[in-house]
Amino acid sequence: MFSKKAIAAYVFGAFLLLGGINHFLKPEFYAPFVPSQISLEFANWSSGILELILGLGLFFSRVRIIAAWGAFCLMLAFLPIHVWDVFRDDPAIGSATAAYIRLPFQFFFILWTWWLAQPETKK
Repeated sequence: MFSKKAIAAYVFGAFLLLGGINHFLKPEFYAPFVPSQISLEFANWSSGILELILGLGLFFSRVRIIAAWGAFCLMLAFLPIHVWDVFRDDPAIGSATAAYIRLPFQFFFILWTWWLAQPETKK
């Protein structure tokens, strides 16, 4: 039987895998989120590869905690982008309302990955 934490890791892993694949299939989707100081190609490739590696890692119990810490760091790294989007005149996510709704999700993702990175306690 799978633990709640394992199931949560699989769900977040799938989320990261889909996001990673999307970076290569639809790089233009991410263009508005990338600050002008960073190369769009570099941002898409590095984010996509990291999301794929970390997403796969969450499926394997031997490396799950390491992958969860990596995902936690990635979610933290993405936080300023979503904060920045809230204050933009033309939010990358589409509208100011969408930006305000999206920001709490980033905090949820940070908490989720932090929880995944904690070792399971034996009962």
